[in-house]
Amino acid sequence: MSKKVTIQDIADSLGLSRTTVSKALNGSGQMPEKTRNIVINKAKEMKYKQFAFIDIESNSQTVVRNKNIAMITRMMPNKIHFGSMLLSSFEKEISQRGYSLIINILQDSDIRSLKLPASFDPNNVDGIICVELFDADYSKLLCSLGKPILFADTFWQDTHNDLPADVLMMENKYSTSKMVQMIIQNGARHLSFVGDRNHCLSFYERWDGFCHALSLTGIPVDDSINIIDIDALYWNTDWLTKRINSLPQLPDAFICANDALAIQLITTLKKLNIRIPDDVLVCGFDNAPETSIVDPPLTTVNIPSDKMGFLAAQKLFMRMQNPGLPFETSYIRTQLIFRKSSGKIDNNTF
Repeated sequence: MSKKVTIQDIADSLGLSRTTVSKALNGSGQMPEKTRNIVINKAKEMKYKQFAFIDIESNSQTVVRNKNIAMITRMMPNKIHFGSMLLSSFEKEISQRGYSLIINILQDSDIRSLKLPASFDPNNVDGIICVELFDADYSKLLCSLGKPILFADTFWQDTHNDLPADVLMMENKYSTSKMVQMIIQNGARHLSFVGDRNHCLSFYERWDGFCHALSLTGIPVDDSINIIDIDALYWNTDWLTKRINSLPQLPDAFICANDALAIQLITTLKKLNIRIPDDVLVCGFDNAPETSIVDPPLTTVNIPSDKMGFLAAQKLFMRMQNPGLPFETSYIRTQLIFRKSSGKIDNNTF
């Protein structure tokens, strides 16, 4: 069987972004007509699945019933984010069933005003997947549209299960707890959590796992060495440098809410001449591609993102076919990966 062509394949062949190609194929957004025509012609040349378009050569319109899945996100996941591989496998799976992925990136103003993005037409989509969307009110707005919807991770609130939608999560609490317990059993006593624990449900569950491990080993949570400020601050290197310098003591280990935070922290620690793992241990979560090549290689938790994308598609199609089924929050198993950033860990001690 020949490989199904995806939006990413077209984007790669033209040297354009996936977002640009998606907008061109779906007639949304502002772009030069020349660019749109190039994308459409390349799609036809690569035998991309059918969509409604104007035949440029004959100037006649071919009308085909679109089968579309809308992705709605606060930001397009980059390659260090688990969502990037999830979306790639998700798009491949829906493509096999003749569906196109329409990408909708929200602006801050959209979220504040609870306004649907200009590129999004609820009447032109059969289902919705949300990635990196952690605003409670906006999530509830999307659920009110009455479309089958799946959230890959979601916001943290006591009422998050009230959403009339399915949620697909990675396992967070147990894997983080096990990681922390193993580090403690190898000698660490002062541990710091790094990340905005209220940023999303997965971050909160990792924080919960961190606290659970400390409780099991009789070590109190020390808020004086935790770095749990709001999410936007960490990417300012000057702020992070001052924040580390303000700690009353250097912890034995930093347990970061994800790999991006861990890599940012490692960069900052090096500028402060703090050695890893000699002076402090650092752990992340996600197993992003960079974790194996950063110096030192990062201890992390692997999320099978490609399989998660496949499951996301399966669950969304199940909801589309059976809208009356009870809503689910599902967890996919994760796996610890110990590397040099956490020193020598004896796996047999746990």
